[in-house]
Amino acid sequence: MYFYAARQPILDANKNLYAYELLFRDSIDNVFPEIDGDEATSKMIEASKFNMGISDFTSNKPAFINFTLETLSQGYPEMLTNEEVVVEILETVKPGKKLLSICKDLHGKGYTIALDDYEHQSVWSHFYPFIKIIKVDIQQTSFEEIKQIIEAVKEYPHIDLLAEKVETYQEYDQALQLGFKYFQGFFFAKPEMVKTKNLSPSQLAMAELLYETSKPELDLTNITRVFERDVSLSYKLLRYANSAIFRRHNEISTIKQALVILGSSELKRFLGLMFAVTANPDKPTELIKLAMTRAKFCELVAKDLKSQLDDSIAFLTGLLSMIDAILDEELAVVLDKLPLASEIKETLLTRKGVMAAIIKLVEFIEHAQWEKTNFVMEKLKLDKEQAVKHYNEALAWADEQSQLAG
Repeated sequence: MYFYAARQPILDANKNLYAYELLFRDSIDNVFPEIDGDEATSKMIEASKFNMGISDFTSNKPAFINFTLETLSQGYPEMLTNEEVVVEILETVKPGKKLLSICKDLHGKGYTIALDDYEHQSVWSHFYPFIKIIKVDIQQTSFEEIKQIIEAVKEYPHIDLLAEKVETYQEYDQALQLGFKYFQGFFFAKPEMVKTKNLSPSQLAMAELLYETSKPELDLTNITRVFERDVSLSYKLLRYANSAIFRRHNEISTIKQALVILGSSELKRFLGLMFAVTANPDKPTELIKLAMTRAKFCELVAKDLKSQLDDSIAFLTGLLSMIDAILDEELAVVLDKLPLASEIKETLLTRKGVMAAIIKLVEFIEHAQWEKTNFVMEKLKLDKEQAVKHYNEALAWADEQSQLAG
């Protein structure tokens, strides 16, 4: 059994991954307000203990999980270790003696406590000694209110401020200047600036390889020739083909041998990973993981739909759905430079058709927009449990591939 949860990255000031927030629902059919916060939290804890572990879902990073007063009172946070969970107190929970007692107890046991969607009230000052993180919704909180919060916690240097709903780089910069330490939102998944630049020879070689591998029949002679033009890429291919995950008995020493041994599907995955990782080394790792997750999810869903889509084309389309953010250019400009199959370009530019619907589906899951997720699944006639399983598998695969690339 898989639980329905989106993981949203929380980054530090250097855009490195600090933690994930898990946004959970009992099932895609049971979105709020049909299921209350107590039930949502309790079912995720249950699922994490007996099915898929929290650490598996968050790649061993801390998980921010929402708790109501009821689930706090029942001791649910302590079903998880203080290393794997950040206890996030929902904004609907009112400050009072009972909550204060719980916070003292959890703090004493080494748990990190965060206040969600914080609205400043002087009564919260009693909680500050036990609170580590205060989350501020920068879309809903005025500049004056933010300054008031900063002033209120000034005497508590152990408290870190987390800006949530950060959707643009300008908002990230503003929050950074104000002293926020952590950032949640999809600002990193959008282009930082629009500028025109030429692709490097290595990027062009990667693009050419992506094009060659998107053809129905692989031309090994052409592909080998491209690899031979780029020593660094050739080295990475041989290193990948000889990696422990394939458990080869004999070492692979030539490009052609590596291409034959890997086969079409594995070669496409390798090239997709290399293109994402090398396209812009200054980009946050989390952006690359997001692109890889989309690629794998699109591939798995395409297999379910059978005959309608080529799963290798689906993989590349999912990967390239974030190429504008990776290269910091408008999508149309980037795609004009890349020698890609026309169906990939058309899907990404027009956002129409079955493949575009799959990309919309994974975007809705990323943002935990469950009602829209449900609508697209029904339109595509996808089995909901299977689709959720694919998303979980895609996350795990992207985490694994990122570690290999590192």
